[in-house]
Amino acid sequence: MSQASVSAAATHGASAAQAHEGGQFALMKQRRFAPFFWTQFLGAANDNLFKFAFTVLVTYQLQVQWLPADLAGLVIGALFILPFLLFSATSGQLADKLDRRDMIVWLKRAEIGIMALAAWAFFVQNIPLLLASIFFMGLQSTVFGPVKFAYLPQHLSERELTGGNGMVEMGTFVAILLGNVAGGLIIAVPEIGAHHVGFTCVGLAIVGRLAAHYIPASPAMDPALKINWNPITETWANLKLAHETPVVFRSVLGISWMWFFGAVFLSLFPAFAKDVLHGDEQVASLLLVVFSIGIGTGSLLCEVLSRRHVEIGLVPVGAIGMTVFSVDLYFATRGLPPASGLGLEAFLADAAHWRVLADLALLSLFAGLYSVPMYALIQMRSQPTHRARIIAANNILNALFMIASAVIAGALLQAGFTIPQMFLLVGLANAVVAFYIFLLVPEYLLRFVAWVASRLVYRFKVSGDAHIPTRGAAVLVCNHVSFVDAVLLMAASPRPIRFIMDHRIFKVPVLGWLFKLAKAIPIAPQKEDPAAYEAAFDAAAQVLREGDLLAIFPEGGITRDGTLQPFKAGIMKILERAQADGVQPPVIPMALTNLWGSFFSRVEARDGEPTAMVRPFRRGLFNRVGLNVDAPVAASAVTPEGLRERVAGLMA
Repeated sequence: MSQASVSAAATHGASAAQAHEGGQFALMKQRRFAPFFWTQFLGAANDNLFKFAFTVLVTYQLQVQWLPADLAGLVIGALFILPFLLFSATSGQLADKLDRRDMIVWLKRAEIGIMALAAWAFFVQNIPLLLASIFFMGLQSTVFGPVKFAYLPQHLSERELTGGNGMVEMGTFVAILLGNVAGGLIIAVPEIGAHHVGFTCVGLAIVGRLAAHYIPASPAMDPALKINWNPITETWANLKLAHETPVVFRSVLGISWMWFFGAVFLSLFPAFAKDVLHGDEQVASLLLVVFSIGIGTGSLLCEVLSRRHVEIGLVPVGAIGMTVFSVDLYFATRGLPPASGLGLEAFLADAAHWRVLADLALLSLFAGLYSVPMYALIQMRSQPTHRARIIAANNILNALFMIASAVIAGALLQAGFTIPQMFLLVGLANAVVAFYIFLLVPEYLLRFVAWVASRLVYRFKVSGDAHIPTRGAAVLVCNHVSFVDAVLLMAASPRPIRFIMDHRIFKVPVLGWLFKLAKAIPIAPQKEDPAAYEAAFDAAAQVLREGDLLAIFPEGGITRDGTLQPFKAGIMKILERAQADGVQPPVIPMALTNLWGSFFSRVEARDGEPTAMVRPFRRGLFNRVGLNVDAPVAASAVTPEGLRERVAGLMA
């Protein structure tokens, strides 16, 4: 293992050891997160203050013949995004090759220089120089992007990753909002507004550089990497790296679609406020405020709803909400009373407008639930040595999707579509895209089912889940109480689990389909079907060779009376096969509690036989059930009797 890898492992281990009980906000008191948060927050605020002030300057205050007011915003936005297309591939390589803390410090120094140039351009009102500054700020943001998202998994444990991403996402949108508001207010100051914008931009850059000074060292993941300066071939290589892990690549596509979705709304807000809602500039600003607050709230809710794990089961929840409230926004705008030039007070006085604001707030909230787990999943599942390059590929696709959204939205508007119809169309398209992604990567759907079962069907409490390893092969052993045991174990694990299950359970309606989707391994008694018996152990060995989680229920079947049955010897055969392959997986004892007597357990009697799924809600709604997880047992120390004793102790 290289020195860099050792350092990275030590850093990650230290981060895991610092896992806090105060949730994501406690990260703001820790050096490994707080300086980084404020550095990226100030950078995002500075970018948007500069861009918006410049847009207002050339739209309302200066008459530039070669830059018409109606094209100014488009040109400024395009110049800022262009570096993401040209230089993201190179940026990803640099973020993998160099110390990320050093990169951030140098980028903040560059920001001071760029903003000094922009300040001078504001003083003399030199438009070409301001356009050049926009391009340079886009370049600085391009290089910072892969560093930002690769930094988090280097310093946060798996249990902190969702909360950390939620904080960054929330902070980014709040910074965008504050930057836009401040830029508009400062540039509007008569005569000296442009000067004050310049001073403010330089000041924010300096404060950001000071914050960056306290970011801890972040050793390079691949210091021997040879830089490929060709952006086209390197972009293709990065996409191939992402494609090696299908769930990562599909998540990249899912995030890019979210930016397409969001860009449609953000680009249409001014026209929506003016032409559909009949409001003035303050109403347009209110829409942006509501949208930003919704995204921030959704981002922060991710940690609460995920129980501090990377919970991609929230992605379908987010997709459903995005579609529902986009469609409802279309209906909310139908039949609005005729008006013109409504001020903020008059706009809010009409109850019909509150439905519009609620739809915007909720669709953006669900967009936050949709995007944050995807970002966290990419960070967790990507190989550390090329994580930044995959994030760079993500940034390129995000930029392409945003450009495509502008082109398609413009074409549809020219074709006669109204703005509410655009919202309806993008909402329906979101349902189609989300369904397609979930078909390609069933893990999203499986985690969604597990999330629903563990939070809406049961009140599920997990104790000791830190013992479930976030990387590497391991065998999970658990008592078998009901037909949904596997679903609850899925909900408790941050990683996918492959289950060995009795072949008869695959015949159960709905649950059988679900377990096939989860690629559960069917096993039959050796006397009944020797070929299926051996095939199950072959498949189990393959799971462990690939470094994944394998779960078994050593009792060999669901309990018929609620007691723990003797453990069969199959666990020993699995471990012997693993040892022959050179794998020594730890064995994690687990016990489900209070699940006996629920609808899915064999608590009812029918024709003298214990039967499950007879009386729905037999224990009411939201029954309390639990999962207790014990410390790993070394493979060499495992015996069926010893494991049964450990599991029995967890059931007490």
